Amino acid sequence: MGCMLSAASCNKWWMEDIIGTKDFAAQQSELTDDKLGRNHVYFLPYLMGERSPHNDPKARGMFIGMTMDTTRADMTQAVLEGVAFALRDSFEVARLLGIDIRRTKICGGGAKSPLWKKMVANILNIQVDTLASEEGPALGGAMLAAVANGEYEDVRQAADAIVKVVDTIEPDEGLSRLYEERYQTFRKIYPGVKGIFAKMQ
Repeated sequence: MGCMLSAASCNKWWMEDIIGTKDFAAQQSELTDDKLGRNHVYFLPYLMGERSPHNDPKARGMFIGMTMDTTRADMTQAVLEGVAFALRDSFEVARLLGIDIRRTKICGGGAKSPLWKKMVANILNIQVDTLASEEGPALGGAMLAAVANGEYEDVRQAADAIVKVVDTIEPDEGLSRLYEERYQTFRKIYPGVKGIFAKMQ
């Protein structure tokens, strides 16, 4: 299991506490397709430390790569991309274990953003299914209870009956290639600054 401590909450923090807006869609509307995969700003989404794969409670969030040309939109994009890149870190652990993942399902707050789903699909380079239910953990718990109660023979049968896919985002070959290059840069940032975090406590 790969578990991040700050994912959609990074976007909420950036939008509400830093920018001062609840209109997330309006801020994301500035991020046009021609900007995806080309941002010069990176964001580490470790606002509460991080679990997978770093297991580092002292890790902290940070922006890096800003210049005098950096815009608020660049930073908004970096926050969204940083979360997706961090998801990719756990995804890579699964790959190293020989797990062949070709599609995933997304739910919750982040699933409300078409832009964010597009980023995830292209940064992971897999299909991303959006579910009808926004409550992933609660729905999973309910399915396990239904199996334990004998309503379904096993978890797969319960999932087939209960989980409903309403949309699928396909990765784009060109965009995935751009994001692959950016991910290879992202994954070098945490090891480079890890030693500094311990001195920030």
